[in-house]
Amino acid sequence: MITVGIDHGTTGMKVCIRENSKNTFFVIPRSEVKSRSFIGELSKYVDPKEIDLLSLCYSMGDGIDRILPIEKVKNRGVISTEGVGEKIGGGTKVFDEIRESNIPTVVIPGLHRGIKCIDRRFRALYSHIASPEKLCMAYSAYRILQLRDFILSDISSNTVTLVVRDERIFGGFDACIGALGLLHGPIDLEMIREIDQGVITANEAFSTGGVIKIVRDRYRGAEDTLKEILRGYREDERCTLAIESLILSVAMEINALMLLNPNRDIVLTGSLLNIREFAIPERLREYIDGKFHVLEGESGALGGALIAEDILKGVRNILGIEVDW
Repeated sequence: MITVGIDHGTTGMKVCIRENSKNTFFVIPRSEVKSRSFIGELSKYVDPKEIDLLSLCYSMGDGIDRILPIEKVKNRGVISTEGVGEKIGGGTKVFDEIRESNIPTVVIPGLHRGIKCIDRRFRALYSHIASPEKLCMAYSAYRILQLRDFILSDISSNTVTLVVRDERIFGGFDACIGALGLLHGPIDLEMIREIDQGVITANEAFSTGGVIKIVRDRYRGAEDTLKEILRGYREDERCTLAIESLILSVAMEINALMLLNPNRDIVLTGSLLNIREFAIPERLREYIDGKFHVLEGESGALGGALIAEDILKGVRNILGIEVDW
């Protein structure tokens, strides 16, 4: 059995090819996605004709409320692509290329008001909680760590934190609600004034609302900003402050959800965990009383491949999300 998971991330297209419980990963940087054939890149690792099922994440995924075959998905599974961060067009190209291929494919929904397994209070409070790859990350935690109840926090260009209870998505905080990521974050009073004055749009405010606002001059685009902040870490006091502030905001977000997490299991994932100098898991332990687990690597792409694998085995419910296959 060969399955593939695709995480349409901020910095690039992350792919996991899973065959007989062995995983192969590759990444196409965001700046190169539009100029390269995705199927051509995939063919370097596996014959597309041999893929049994591929799972695809695209944008917010708020136009569908279940896991669907790609041929049943309208408008690429989104209500709109407006107001969701910087748009390059690479993800759209990859979606259409896969749709036009003969690879069996399912599209993963985002976590939004239309997802019925989410607690009705979260659905009343927030129109959107997470994009599709966060569901895949949570499924990685569920399958690999064998957890039924846990908090998952993805700490990267943005920070999104989910609560899983009784093997179902219960709720969480989207990137525009709570903790800051490296690039994206909630809109505060200063940004509201700038929006009203026409200085920036709301989407621009969100896209620069992360801790990059502390070190604006070190912004180097979605792919290279992390390298630039790491370069200045411990030498530029502002870079140190940026990471310390991010850690504090993530700790506050996780602690806010701990009352919904009886077993106190916390799963951390995301690109910032790969930076040993930041020591994010160790630093978070100073603020949070819980049992920590770390998912390293591309947990979103892996989770997508695991979802596809389990669908082929007959699973029709993925952490409370219905599978129509």
